[in-house]
Amino acid sequence: MKISCEHFGFLPDKREALLFTLENENGIKIDITNYGGTIVSLSVPDKNGTQADVVLGMSGWNGWIENPYYFNCIVGRTCNRIGGAKFTVDGEEFKVSANHEGISLHGGFKGFHQKLWEAESFNEGSKAGITLSYLSKDGEEGFPGNLEVKAIYTLNNKNEISVEFFAVTDKATPVNLTNHAYFNLGGEGSGKIYAHELMICSDKITVTDSNSIPTGKFSSVAGTPFDFTKPRTIGERIEQLYKGYDDNFVLRNQTGELALAASVYDPESGRELEVFTTEPGVQLYTSNWFDGSLNGKCGKPHTIHTAFCLETQHYPDSMNHPEFPNIILRPGEQFYSKTVWKFSNR
Repeated sequence: MKISCEHFGFLPDKREALLFTLENENGIKIDITNYGGTIVSLSVPDKNGTQADVVLGMSGWNGWIENPYYFNCIVGRTCNRIGGAKFTVDGEEFKVSANHEGISLHGGFKGFHQKLWEAESFNEGSKAGITLSYLSKDGEEGFPGNLEVKAIYTLNNKNEISVEFFAVTDKATPVNLTNHAYFNLGGEGSGKIYAHELMICSDKITVTDSNSIPTGKFSSVAGTPFDFTKPRTIGERIEQLYKGYDDNFVLRNQTGELALAASVYDPESGRELEVFTTEPGVQLYTSNWFDGSLNGKCGKPHTIHTAFCLETQHYPDSMNHPEFPNIILRPGEQFYSKTVWKFSNR
């Protein structure tokens, strides 16, 4: 394993962001910055050994500072949406940042993706990684409690990248953390992801209203465009939906143990991605709002349906739905979540 660290950029307040590079013996190389815990690039060989960067991103440091599409970053204190930008814990109502059309999205105006995390690297021979730490103070974006968060990114020689989250709090607070990676297994700039073959270990989705807020009900995927119980191309039924996919799939595994959640295969490159997680849900998002106004690292504009996200998570708006798996973390408890991305070729 190889690991290195270099300067990445200065924030407006002159604090320095670093860029860590991890590389395994099989040629997989990942660049991660401690600004937002963001994956800047991820180089993976195809079936012929040709490398490509399989995550989308911004063309320069200033773009990464803003990161309007949440490219490959840590999202929190809670990912996804909070209906009405409010919730109640133990009888007390909390109003959080309404940063998206009256709702709270991905942590608020300045969520975890725009924080500079403390960082340490490690190299243990067959695996290497970085440990990121951040203190989200009581009242930040309206959330209660001082939340101490740790994120660990690890790359090993089995071509697995793991993302682990830990958190403790001094007041009851909702916690729902994820990494918002945008993948295109053909490589950034290679075009739409319609031919990617997707399988999700899920038989139902959470039903949402017109604002993409869960209603509390579930709907079977059988006979619908959401049926990925067997591999189907992403583009096969995407035109039946408004814009594309942006939905939470209820995973069959609800045990909290690490299990397969989804797999994606790109026939042209031969690259395959398997996603394992301890989380009960995964949000499939197909970059529906890319409008070509931003350029990627490769110099080409980001356009609709050129990437997919598989955001492992608890269900959106869970703090307002007691029938959903619990996301309220209390003093004396530890939040833990693990997701693994495993790459291969066939």
